[in-house]
Amino acid sequence: MNDMIASRNLWLAAGLSIPIILSIRRSLNRFHRSSSVPENYERVLVLGASSGIGRAIAHIYASRGARVCVVARREAELETVAEECRALSTTAGHGEYQAGGKRVIHVVADFAEVDDMVKVRTALETEWRGLDTLIVAAGVSALKPLLEVAGVEKKGKTFTPPAADEVGLQKTVEVTAAAMKGNYIGPLVAAVSLIPLLSTTSPSPSILLLSSLASVIPAPTRTLYGSTKSASLMLYQSLSIEHPSIHFSFVLPSTVEGNFRASAVDGGEAREADPNTTGLKREVVARRCVKAVDEGDGMVFLPWLMGWSQLVYWACPDFVKWRAMKKYNFNVDEAKSDAPLF
Repeated sequence: MNDMIASRNLWLAAGLSIPIILSIRRSLNRFHRSSSVPENYERVLVLGASSGIGRAIAHIYASRGARVCVVARREAELETVAEECRALSTTAGHGEYQAGGKRVIHVVADFAEVDDMVKVRTALETEWRGLDTLIVAAGVSALKPLLEVAGVEKKGKTFTPPAADEVGLQKTVEVTAAAMKGNYIGPLVAAVSLIPLLSTTSPSPSILLLSSLASVIPAPTRTLYGSTKSASLMLYQSLSIEHPSIHFSFVLPSTVEGNFRASAVDGGEAREADPNTTGLKREVVARRCVKAVDEGDGMVFLPWLMGWSQLVYWACPDFVKWRAMKKYNFNVDEAKSDAPLF
């Protein structure tokens, strides 16, 4: 037993030293993307730009003179964002046109639909003859424990009804398909359709995936959300190996302010504290996303202390599970009532 504890402590100490080593290495090998892609010439595509973090990211790029293409499904909201970007660009002293193309364009599209993404790619080729930066900020939420999606309530060891019927199982399949479409199929279609364009038209191609802390740390009521976000994260991490000429960045924020949860594909309601009072500010996350692209950062956790979460989960999984249950007000009769000790 003592040997096991000593071994775990040794690995824990080694893990704690890794970020320090990586930080030193990163400072010695600073990535300067602006030397290859000047800010006012950068061609940026933001998927999921009609609201939230995606909208804030589009604002930042427009303010510094980049060429920005905003994409979303909701036409009215998207047109508003496009006008906001044009105003920000003009206020910053940049004209409507740059290098023969419009500085701000918008395309109404669903990034999980093949025809729509071909339409987006064609617009980029026609207007700008290429792309430098892809921001994948679109996604959907899901807020119910998985069995509740199927209509089964759990109290202690009792299930009501005793099992999911065919209707409940079918609903679970449909809700899961919706979560997969928004959080995995969309990122997949975007990557497959745009990676060749990025690779062949940009001197320094970059892709940023806006993921979530839920993609690496499990949480109750986030079963579908976390698993589908995890799938897209692994997809893009694997793509970063297959396409080493592209800089991939992954931003994993904890709870963020806004109404993202209101459109949950499972119709669930948030159980945690009001994100508009306790969550990260959208603009803060957006600025960190842009900084990650500019500096070639790989994995970014927000707040940064959450970067230790995977290590803590490995060393003390019961503690992390307890904290997750507390955060999401999730109680089951057989759950431990006290926090496990380190």
